[in-house]
Amino acid sequence: MRLVSWNVNGIRSILGKGFPAYLEKADADIVCLQEIKARPEQVDHRFDGYQVFWNPAQKPGYSGTAILTRKKPLSVQYGIGRAEHDSEGRVITAEFQDFFVVNVYTPNSQRELTRLGYRTREWTPAFIGFLEELQKIKPVVFCGDMNVAHREIDLARPKENTRNAGFTIEEREAFSRVLDSGFFDSFREFEQGGGHYTWWSYQSAARERNIGWRIDYVCLSAPLRKSLRSAFISPEVGGSDHCPVGITLG
Repeated sequence: MRLVSWNVNGIRSILGKGFPAYLEKADADIVCLQEIKARPEQVDHRFDGYQVFWNPAQKPGYSGTAILTRKKPLSVQYGIGRAEHDSEGRVITAEFQDFFVVNVYTPNSQRELTRLGYRTREWTPAFIGFLEELQKIKPVVFCGDMNVAHREIDLARPKENTRNAGFTIEEREAFSRVLDSGFFDSFREFEQGGGHYTWWSYQSAARERNIGWRIDYVCLSAPLRKSLRSAFISPEVGGSDHCPVGITLG
């Protein structure tokens, strides 16, 4: 089973930037998209071979997630069951025979850290509680844009970004708490070094210079470790300020 996760920064935009060709080449069984910024009726495209499940934000042109899957899920859940967190379309969950797939677009703490408190003290505990309830049923794969570089090796310039959104101590500790609820970071099972990023600013040719951040993850419940065959980042794939990440299970 091959799973790909990608913050596309606008699904309507990326459809004109090679996404259909990438989808065919990637040959993924499950594709999790974040920041789709559209409702399904606004997307004029047929995703042949896939069933598509959408969770758009109530606010037009903002946030939102979607799951494309070749195999029909046993069930699909939209949000985490908490009204105060679910209006932005940040989570969609598909249940399969052996595991749940949770596609998540974690709230950004914003410039001046105006959403840091909400993100770390409200969102994170609620998301952990949601994951823990799922894990009581079967293992979980959660993936998406977590909007945090977990460790110093996960961004090119840690010292310069210590109090910037995405690399505050509070955000890093919050992500540690998520992992400590029973998960591991799939990419770090295969690669312990730095220089591997998933997001680059559009400014100062950051992508060409690889001045980036690793903020997109695929994380698995511990029982799935024995099934993990590979984890990858695809920085060569353009069209968004993020690149695809993924895993293969077998």
